[in-house]
Amino acid sequence: MTLTTTAAWPALQSALAGRTFTDLTHAFHPGQPRFAAFPDENREALFDLERGDGFTAHRYSIVGQWGTHVDPPSHFIRGGRTLDRIPVQDMILPLVVLDITRRVERDPDATPTLRDVHGWEDRNGRIPAGCFVALRTGWSSRWPDGDAMANKDADGVSHTPGWSREVLSFLVEERSVSAIGHEQTDTDPGLATSHGDFGLETYILAKDRWQIELMADLSGLPESGAAIVASWAKPSEGSGFPARVFAIS
Repeated sequence: MTLTTTAAWPALQSALAGRTFTDLTHAFHPGQPRFAAFPDENREALFDLERGDGFTAHRYSIVGQWGTHVDPPSHFIRGGRTLDRIPVQDMILPLVVLDITRRVERDPDATPTLRDVHGWEDRNGRIPAGCFVALRTGWSSRWPDGDAMANKDADGVSHTPGWSREVLSFLVEERSVSAIGHEQTDTDPGLATSHGDFGLETYILAKDRWQIELMADLSGLPESGAAIVASWAKPSEGSGFPARVFAIS
């Protein structure tokens, strides 16, 4: 048998030398913040070295949308792409970071505007087609405090940042981005989700894009020039799953 070798690894090793790797994933665990309608994680040690077993193995009972996770189109859209239909080459993308942290510090209901997008392009050039756009809000600093993440007022209305329709429409229709992500629990701001309005999440998934929710701290990343790697398990016809996400800058 003749083995064929390629230069892929040496070239990649050279390209990655000296780069910074930033983990953008929360480690999930029972009791963590979650969508209110979802049950908590149940974790059971079927075999345990501490009990004298020959190995440790856990059974995890979780919903797909658990912790830092991926939402494919099928999460909201009947007939939409499922996790197993998203090709692996789409799991590594150019990363664009849209930062509204300072505005969120003053107003937790803040959302991005086209002015934010145009400002980003004035500084960095046109948002590249096929990229991943992450919304930096600073909200991940509240993890894993569920009350702080939900930030509800006395009337039970959640005050959390989210995306805006004008920005998502621009990113999809004018810049052809592949995916988006954010630090908060939902695509839509809390003022909308508190009233059962998930229109922005429906929009982005209906456009055959996927997203990562509950991303960990984005503050150490450049707004342009990095790459993001997002990977997950491959359940047949899966509608969501915890993801492992990191940036290379």
